Amino acid sequence: MSNPLSDMEEPDVIFCIGTNMTECHPVAATRLHQARRRGATLIVADPRRITLAKRADIYLPLKVGTDVALLLGMAHVIAREGLVDSAFIESRTLEADAFLEHIKAFTPEWAEGICEVPAVDIERAALAYARGRRGAVYYTLGITEHICGVDNVQSLCNLVLMTGHIGRAGTGINPMRGQNNIQGAGDAGGLPNNYPGFQSVEKPEFQKKFSALYGRQIDGECGITKVRALEYAVDGKMNAMLICGENTLVSDPDRKHCEKALRALDHLVVVDIFLTETAELADVVLPASAWGETDGVYANTERRVQRVRAAVPPQGQAKPEWWIMSQLAKRLGVSGFEYESAADVFNELCEVSPIYKGLNWERAGAASYHWPVPYDGHPGTPRLHEETFPSKTGRGTFKRIEYREPAEVVDDEYPVWLTTGRRLQHYHTRTMTARAGMQYFVPEETLEVHPKDVEAWGLTDGGKVRMASRRGAVELTVEATDRSPRGTVFGSFGFGDTAVDDLTGAGYDPVTETAELKVCVVRLQPAVPYSEPVA
Repeated sequence: MSNPLSDMEEPDVIFCIGTNMTECHPVAATRLHQARRRGATLIVADPRRITLAKRADIYLPLKVGTDVALLLGMAHVIAREGLVDSAFIESRTLEADAFLEHIKAFTPEWAEGICEVPAVDIERAALAYARGRRGAVYYTLGITEHICGVDNVQSLCNLVLMTGHIGRAGTGINPMRGQNNIQGAGDAGGLPNNYPGFQSVEKPEFQKKFSALYGRQIDGECGITKVRALEYAVDGKMNAMLICGENTLVSDPDRKHCEKALRALDHLVVVDIFLTETAELADVVLPASAWGETDGVYANTERRVQRVRAAVPPQGQAKPEWWIMSQLAKRLGVSGFEYESAADVFNELCEVSPIYKGLNWERAGAASYHWPVPYDGHPGTPRLHEETFPSKTGRGTFKRIEYREPAEVVDDEYPVWLTTGRRLQHYHTRTMTARAGMQYFVPEETLEVHPKDVEAWGLTDGGKVRMASRRGAVELTVEATDRSPRGTVFGSFGFGDTAVDDLTGAGYDPVTETAELKVCVVRLQPAVPYSEPVA
């Protein structure tokens, strides 16, 4: 996120796209409600009429997978109406002329033909965002989990650069992180292309730095993603895997392929706090301590670095993950993991990462700071890009993006769009929420189907439906609701016994290899109840 959570109360115009914030980030979403009460204009782009859409001043019900078309249409209107921030573009951007020429072809009428949002509403949204003194963009996985996820994000960046809505209170481009320490995982180097602190593995100076630190020569190639790792397992190119704190079998697309990959391994180790569906496949399960049993550090969605302290001792044989990894390294004869505490791990991160350089275990325990914190005594950086961008030139570069269709489109065999997400009552694969009483509120997964489609397809509200894609089939209970538009159905992926993500996985973004979980084509038919044969 470029801006802190407190800035969510400051915009004149709020543009939420691909984010069901009131269900997936309900606490943060309360700040948007405060901004609305003070008169901010709310623009919401989402295929479903989610709660946020019902509260929007401008609702853009785009067809799944067509975000780029919508954003190109908005960019066209902003340029056509002379609403670009010329001073900002001149002083802080590159490639503006080529970009402004590029978007001349993408009229709102052209965009309407693809995303099915009326051209007049595309114009209204573009004018409102560009004319605001402080415009802020918020997005989540509804933008990134596409084969064009990078294109989607870059298209949003183009709107920000056009209007200069960056580097000030109440502005910015703000991806809301979906898990409590997913930002911290990236900060610590949990990415195939970066060392800790987002230092590129492809740059010689960082290769040299970390080769010296790790005591072994490191090559200049990016590591592999999880997508590639699972493919390697199926092909026999990977023999062992360690999965820590993730229920891969339920959360990943194309369950048949995922299960085949995990079963093909010679050795699977899972580190978790419960025996998940993935852990049940493991050769060895190592019990981890839970958050309330662990000392450590989180970096949350706003880049705020926060110490946490164990409230109770770990139960049974459970141990902190840092201890488990250190002991594995010791038994494998790997040096460099001689940590005695979480403080040792964090202090090393601060030593090797420029964005954490001014922190240490004690300072992080005394107060919380937004990184980057480049030196001791620095107050932290709640707001990014106030004067410059982190590029060689210090400028932001416009990208010329073209619209691409999803990996799959509806046809006679699979005539229905499926999109997936989370629900308020359950988190992710329900590893914790299903054990914490939330089953009472949502005991099973349902499939949202528009009432007119329920009738047209011969389904029954509350009855069972068999939903199939090219990768598998599941049976769910039908929920007739106009939250989902005609021709599109929605289900969450959290229930392992009716895992909607069994069906997804038609394609992956070529840059990030993120699966297209938000777009899948399916067919529906009433599920035939099983009955005993008549003797």
